[in-house]
Amino acid sequence: MTADLGRLLGGAGAMLLDFDGPVCSIFAGYPAPQVAAELVDVLRRHNVDVPPDLASEPDPLEVLRRTGATGDQGVTRAVEDALCEAERRAAETAEPTPYGREVIIAARQAGLLVAVVSNNSAGAVTAYLTAHRLAGYVSPVVGRAYADPMLMKPNPEPIMQAVRALGETPGRCVLVGDSMSDIEGARSAGVPVIGYANRPPKAAAFRSAGADVVITSMGAIAGVLIKRNAG
Repeated sequence: MTADLGRLLGGAGAMLLDFDGPVCSIFAGYPAPQVAAELVDVLRRHNVDVPPDLASEPDPLEVLRRTGATGDQGVTRAVEDALCEAERRAAETAEPTPYGREVIIAARQAGLLVAVVSNNSAGAVTAYLTAHRLAGYVSPVVGRAYADPMLMKPNPEPIMQAVRALGETPGRCVLVGDSMSDIEGARSAGVPVIGYANRPPKAAAFRSAGADVVITSMGAIAGVLIKRNAG
C-alpha cells in the first residue's frame, strides 16, 4: 500500500481533502443526530408533513438533501440556514482527525497545493481551519452550494470547482475522502482518489467503488509526505 500511495502522491500537484473525516470530526461535540433532529423541527415549523423515516434520519446532510428534492426553495433555504448555523457551532467543538494537521502541513512542504472540498458549509470549514491555524495552508475551500443540495458530492461539480481554482488538471490532483460520495464524485471528475476507511467496513466498499488506494489512518499519507520532505 505504501508504494501505491507513494506513486499516487508522487504524480500529484494538488491534494483535495474532504473535511468531515480526513481533517476532523465536525460533529464530535454537537452530535449529528441532534443537528438532524433540529432540522426536522425546522421542517415541522414550516408545516411540512415529515414521514417517519425522515423524522428519525441521523444525518443532517441527508435531511437537507431530501428537503431539496421536494423543490420547495423557501423551506430548503430555511433548512440550509439552520444547518449552516449548526455547523458553525459544531466547528467550535470539532475533534481533529489524528494526522490530519500533519497531512496538510507536510503536503504544502512537499510543494502540493491543498484544497478542501466538503459537503459542509464553507463558513464552518473556514472557521475550523482558522481556529486551528491551518487557514494559511489551504486554498480554496469549496463548501456546499447554498440551498442546492443536489450539487453536493457525489456530484462532481464541487470537485471540479476546486480543480479549476487550483489551475490543475483532474489527473494531477488527488482527493482524500472517507465516504462513498467522495469516491464516486472523484471518479466522475476523473480525479484519483484515496479512500480513508476510518471504520473497517468501509475498506472493501471503497475498493469496490474504484478507490485508487485505501488507507485506515491519515498517518499513512503523512508518513509518505514527511519521508519525501526529509529526502
